[in-house]
Amino acid sequence: MELEDINTVAVLGAGNMGHGIAEVAAMAGYDVTMRDIKEEFVQNGYEQIEWSLNKLAEKDQLSQDEADAALERVTPLVDMAEAVADADVVIEAVPEQMEIKKDVYQELEEHANDEAIFATNTSSLSITELAEVTERPERFCGMHFFNPPVRMDLVEVITGAETAEETLETIEELAEDFGKTPVRVHKDSPGFIVNRILVPLMNEACWLVSEDEATIAEVDSTTKYGMGLPMGSFELGDQVGNDVSYHVLDYMHEVLGAAYEPAPLLEEKVENEELGKKTGKGFYDYENGGVDIPTDEQSELVERRLLATMANEAAKLIGGDVAPPESIDEAVQLGAGFPDGPVKLVDDYGLETLHETLEDAYEETGHERYAPADYLAERAEAGGFYESDGEAGDGETEFETIRVEYPADYVGHIVLDRPHRMNTISNELLAELSEAIDLLEDDDEVRAILLTGEGDRAFSAGADVQSMAAGADPLDAQELSRTGQQTFGKLEACDVPVVAGVDGYCLGGGMELATCADLRVASERSEFGQPELNLGLLPGWGGTQRLKHIVGEGRAKEIILTAERFDAETMAEYGFVNDVVENDALEAEALELASDLAGGPPIAQQFTKRAMLTGRDDTEAGLEYEASAFGHLMATDDLMEGITAFMGDGEPEFEGK
Repeated sequence: MELEDINTVAVLGAGNMGHGIAEVAAMAGYDVTMRDIKEEFVQNGYEQIEWSLNKLAEKDQLSQDEADAALERVTPLVDMAEAVADADVVIEAVPEQMEIKKDVYQELEEHANDEAIFATNTSSLSITELAEVTERPERFCGMHFFNPPVRMDLVEVITGAETAEETLETIEELAEDFGKTPVRVHKDSPGFIVNRILVPLMNEACWLVSEDEATIAEVDSTTKYGMGLPMGSFELGDQVGNDVSYHVLDYMHEVLGAAYEPAPLLEEKVENEELGKKTGKGFYDYENGGVDIPTDEQSELVERRLLATMANEAAKLIGGDVAPPESIDEAVQLGAGFPDGPVKLVDDYGLETLHETLEDAYEETGHERYAPADYLAERAEAGGFYESDGEAGDGETEFETIRVEYPADYVGHIVLDRPHRMNTISNELLAELSEAIDLLEDDDEVRAILLTGEGDRAFSAGADVQSMAAGADPLDAQELSRTGQQTFGKLEACDVPVVAGVDGYCLGGGMELATCADLRVASERSEFGQPELNLGLLPGWGGTQRLKHIVGEGRAKEIILTAERFDAETMAEYGFVNDVVENDALEAEALELASDLAGGPPIAQQFTKRAMLTGRDDTEAGLEYEASAFGHLMATDDLMEGITAFMGDGEPEFEGK
């Protein structure tokens, strides 16, 4: 079955996950049947979809007509046969218990279309074992959404022992059509990727407290403010539900062995029905004060143990061919909101140190959770999970289509260096730009990035249509669009301020690239535009989404739909250009601005960018991140430096500490 063959999606289960998945499918244009065992359950799920769609319309994330149309595509049902008879894909989202799911699949198999694909939303149970209940193991896979499905971008697509590659590819395409990011899990292993990292991490936090090696305050202060994760470990446990964490961990313990034994503290919380926010009490008391995490109780022991646990789980996933490092990092960033992926975090900390931490703890306690994986020892000796580039000892990297320079203290300068092609963007330039962004972001001596084009004719006149083979296969074109979106998104999301110095043409993909900078300085002779519609295309590297956040939706539609060119002064009036300068002064003015930003407080700048991106489509999430960051900054040396300089009427010298 291919994506174009899918018209109807059946969702089994109308609870939080079920009705959320049904809503996502309906918003994507699919006819949806949503089934549960009781009329009251399915009607409640339907009402939740209606409420959610109306809230999205109120927030202008879709029109009221679109919300109404999506709701009309959802049919709530109790009868299994009626719900699945015409479904091309069935997504099961019933309670996370193996026997319940098996019973559902036995009934489903009696009534489903012979060609239908079955996909389970399980967060940890064996895909292979569930598939054995059916007569179609080759058309059975995992499709694990994250809560709430409407907001969370990640979908883990998991293979069973007999799942056909065609099935996995179709479900990945379906996830993308739902507006989600699929990440492939190549082997059926408990917890898959995200839960395999998070649940042992939360369990280790509980063990540290159970064995009196740390307090809850020390663990969460370390996790949230020391390691920079979105939530404290216990705060996250309460959010997820301590019963949910316990059941996933209990399954891991049963399948994977003693290393996953639940900590006594977690068992105690579940036995006492202190399950977290949903019951009013968990590790924190939500009826009497809620979460209160100190900013200054970080523990080096806690950080080492938690990072060592992440390193060990990553080693088991990578060494066991469950997922490569890139997939693990992408999945945990999307599914758990980590600012950096766990593999990058442990590589940066030092795998050798973390391997020694596990060896020492294993020798001291004898507990299997500290037994280092063989692959961890191998990668610790190699220097990290990510392969080394073999770069020269001076750290210089050779590029063909760009240059990386360091024109001032703390400023890294990326120059698009194809003046003979008006700095148009080729596949090679995209790849080198991505590498350069990583290079500068990983350099502690770089606190701002300046981006310009070589020569005075063009910042970038857009995509190099010839090198990208106009008229190529549509699937190849989709992949090209995603590659550009990801590369430009990396620039937009990097932790240091980015200044684009625009001189000359800034068109098409070049304007989409400039859109990802934080500030834009333009020469008087510069011209801007998104001419894609004149070619029968649309901006494919994020322009339809990012431009409206800078100039407003009305102006963005004017720029894109008219496909006209606009001078620098007009773009300044529209709010796209921050400053227009004389032609000969462009690079000097742009460098001065980048240098000024580089002198600012690095940690505060980093958190400011993250908070603004987090709140772009979800103000409540942005406000929560803002509050968390505000608390973290209170414990920095930079704050004291800023206050001291202010009181003494001097200039602060921030060190990013």
